[in-house]
Amino acid sequence: MYDTQVTLVGYVATQVDYKDTVNGPSARFRFAVTPRYYDRRKEAWTDGPTSFYTVWARRSLAVNLAGSVSVGEPLVVHGRLRVREDPPDGDGDRRFGAEIDAAAIGHDLNRGTAAFRRVVRTDHPLMGTQKAAVV
Repeated sequence: MYDTQVTLVGYVATQVDYKDTVNGPSARFRFAVTPRYYDRRKEAWTDGPTSFYTVWARRSLAVNLAGSVSVGEPLVVHGRLRVREDPPDGDGDRRFGAEIDAAAIGHDLNRGTAAFRRVVRTDHPLMGTQKAAVV
């Protein structure tokens, strides 16, 4: 209810890491977001600093993500933003990371085309093995 919802536009930075867990399918990847702005002094478009996020997908989104996304592809990711603090390293420095618990992921059609294929599940996803057919 009070979660921070974000929508990010960027590129897949790492291969999708897919796993079947006791709670269902899970997938994650690193996502690079680089803002662009017009630099009036240089009179040219310039890249800002790149931010990296770990994107998590669960259940059917994880399954479809693993079969649809490759490194370098442009995506739009929407979900809940979480900032986590890692334990201090050997020097005592605090480290933070940003994660997105994705609700929706899609290819950025400003940068290319995509062909959608609907997947029809033949049994309930929580009732054991899933069988899928591409329609």
